[in-house]
Amino acid sequence: MTGRHEFRNGVTHTIFERERLTLRATTLAQILRSAGYTTGIFGKWHLGDEPDRRPDRRGFDEMFIHGGGGIGQTYPGSCGDAPGNTYFNPAILHNARFEKTRGYCTDVFFRQALKWMNEKRKGRAPFFAYIPLNAAHAPLQVPDEYFNRYKGKVPDDTARFYGMIENLDDNFGALLKKLKDWGIEENTLVIFLTDNGGTFGVKVYNAGMRGGKVTPYQGGTRVPSFWRWPAAFKSGVDCAALTAHIDIFPTLAEIAGAKLSDEVKRQVEGRSLLPLLKNPKANWPDRVLVTHVGRWPRGKTAEWKFRNCSIRDSRFALVNNAELYDLKADPGETKNVIEEHPEIVPRLRAAYDEWWTEVMPRLENEDVIGPKINPFKALYWKQFGGGPDEALLKQMDPDPAKRGENGRPAGVSAKQNNQN
Repeated sequence: MTGRHEFRNGVTHTIFERERLTLRATTLAQILRSAGYTTGIFGKWHLGDEPDRRPDRRGFDEMFIHGGGGIGQTYPGSCGDAPGNTYFNPAILHNARFEKTRGYCTDVFFRQALKWMNEKRKGRAPFFAYIPLNAAHAPLQVPDEYFNRYKGKVPDDTARFYGMIENLDDNFGALLKKLKDWGIEENTLVIFLTDNGGTFGVKVYNAGMRGGKVTPYQGGTRVPSFWRWPAAFKSGVDCAALTAHIDIFPTLAEIAGAKLSDEVKRQVEGRSLLPLLKNPKANWPDRVLVTHVGRWPRGKTAEWKFRNCSIRDSRFALVNNAELYDLKADPGETKNVIEEHPEIVPRLRAAYDEWWTEVMPRLENEDVIGPKINPFKALYWKQFGGGPDEALLKQMDPDPAKRGENGRPAGVSAKQNNQN
């Protein structure tokens, strides 16, 4: 969403207020909208559930989302979904109001996205449709028809996981078919990628990579990224250059012809992938990329500097400041070669030290105290009734205008709030 590492946006966790995207960042949706695109999100946001942090305040014209990190998940503070939600018939926040949908969550999100895209293309409006899905992810809830395709062939949990993936594939296939039926597939850029390494699926297949989600190894950080735009570049081509999620922002900004202010240019640390998309062997200078799992206990930032972190270039990865892997010779990260390459480690350590020093002042969410009531739940109860009584809801109003900067009650210092 911003073209820079998540820590620079204050995001160091997925819960406890530390998932909130800083209000000082300019989002990809804002940039595309400035270039004449209409923008829509359908699915998972997970960058702040408070009103001022939701997608409709961050550049999205259309918002159709669940709350928290997953449907039905809720944690103390602001991060959480509507009460009682499951993967079937979930209540979804559609712009300012909840809709009680019918069907399986992945089907619901694609159905709504396709409806919106159809409306926009009929009006000849260029659009950016962002469909971040909560599946495939635990809890392993899936329609019986998909579960039954694998039932008895593999353990039941694996069957459910496979079913979730096949359901996603079917929906993605339906999207591609619609683009063709509408006559816009040639000049529509479609990107398919995932957000982190394997979770449940690591038990089944992880392409020989070490680790999984919440580890700094390749199995927890390397993901597929498929780009399709028939009018602009060839299909069936692999690109081995070292790229990352931070490159998406500048790539789409360049493709859309967006003009970036000096401030936004300073924000973006990624590179445009357009040269590689046109020619996978285009010049691509080596670079250094940092991964840090974060998720440290409150107040333990300094102690976690070298825990669950990785810094790498196109060949080597220094993990946890103690393990060095030659990714060209050993992509599975099975052999620590730190003793064999003493010339590599100081360079990567120095780059990591510099990066850590730069991001520390940006960790604005570390001491934030969240609201006493989850904003999604408060809005749901206000619309449908139930939950705490009305007086309590008003007392616990999640409106950030009634709380101070970074979520603290107005007029209360961080020290006072922590004591409370």
